[in-house]
Amino acid sequence: MPVSNRSAQRSAPRSPLRVAVLADSDTRWKWGALTARRLAPGHRLTGHLLRGRATPTARQLGEVGVRADRLTEVTCAEFLADIERERYDVVVLALVGGAVQAVLHGVRALWPDPAARPVIVTGYVGVVYEKLADGLLLRHGADLVLANSRHDAQRFRAVYEGVGADAGCVTETVLPFLGGAAYEPAGSRATTVVFAVQPSVPESRADRAYLLERAAGHARLHPDREVLVKLRSRPGEHTTHLEEQPYQRLAAKVPGGLPANCRLAYGNMGEVLDGADLLVTVSSTAALESLHRGIPTAVLTDLGIREALGNHHFLGSGCLASWDQLDAGLLPQGDPEWLAAQGVAPLATTPRAAEAAAADPAGAAADEDADVFAAARARLAALLELPGLPPVAPYYTLTTAPRYLPGILARHHLAADGTPLPGAAREGAEPSRLRRRLRSHLRDAARGLYRHGVQRVAPLIRRMGEL
Repeated sequence: MPVSNRSAQRSAPRSPLRVAVLADSDTRWKWGALTARRLAPGHRLTGHLLRGRATPTARQLGEVGVRADRLTEVTCAEFLADIERERYDVVVLALVGGAVQAVLHGVRALWPDPAARPVIVTGYVGVVYEKLADGLLLRHGADLVLANSRHDAQRFRAVYEGVGADAGCVTETVLPFLGGAAYEPAGSRATTVVFAVQPSVPESRADRAYLLERAAGHARLHPDREVLVKLRSRPGEHTTHLEEQPYQRLAAKVPGGLPANCRLAYGNMGEVLDGADLLVTVSSTAALESLHRGIPTAVLTDLGIREALGNHHFLGSGCLASWDQLDAGLLPQGDPEWLAAQGVAPLATTPRAAEAAAADPAGAAADEDADVFAAARARLAALLELPGLPPVAPYYTLTTAPRYLPGILARHHLAADGTPLPGAAREGAEPSRLRRRLRSHLRDAARGLYRHGVQRVAPLIRRMGEL
């Protein structure tokens, strides 16, 4: 399509925008879809799930609670073919850094000159506490790189400016799923305690068993409280991170078993927080959701305050605490200045806030923080008004990273110039229904073998190596 045609097309009234989201896990699908909702209200959303080890199951997608007009599973090359064919206005990449970089180079190969290409948006699903430079430079080249707070925006710009890359893409927002009803305490004591577990933090079986036993011990010590161990996935399912030691299996080995007022729980985190009086975690993004609502929130120090755990991110938050302190009745409250810097200032406990939250159950925030996305929407609107967008310009090229970049692209079956390798994308007619079902069964079987290896074989080999 010539640039002049796209200019005329965009100058005419267009509603709604056509938006595509590519995600590689359940949590990133949640972030990507809700980000699209914030950036382009009323849009037509086409969802794509990147085929891989963490591709979410139907149950996981249902628990997230964000639906698309169409949702398909694709490879990187298939996604590039789709965005070339469908001519979306906006593409949201909710992926790990390497996959974002692959798509960016694929987009550059599709539109090497100024053209009517989609606006590319990316960002992070939660707290950025590791691989800051690596992850950011892999995302460079997108038109908008969303930062979830003022603190993150400053860090992101510093990284880009530090390597001489354009930092104009960094745009301050908040996590798109912050919202829900503001917390209104019923008294001075917690009655429902939610322990939000994480797939990979802590990593060792002993540490995870310890945390679960402490949660059960808290329930025994406070029989008037209900302790919910909020799980991310069922055994065999994967999320953003690998879970080698599922809490479901550890629960069966808790000495004396779980007490009656301590149970494992699934479900949408927002719905679980609706009834919470205390949120406990090691470093989960759920802590930010809880703090935003004004719920007492504890970031555990039992295993130390360490970068490997991610709880160092909460230094200065006022939320660092141990199970011993929680057993004694502590209800940590977030520090207002820290919360403001992190983009999670708590909702006001007003009827208006509650009404706004109730009107937007999918996760849009109340009026107080709705304008946080105004700058991102304004930048998006300005880009959409242009007659054509310049080619994407990632920092990593064959000149700046001749050894690093080709390997990243090859993992997604792209050549060094961003074009699909032979056989990476099927051309011509769609495969038959039988062939599609056969491929689906083979993929499911392969994932099952992989997950079995991660959760059963790998831990066994490590234990044997310690003998």
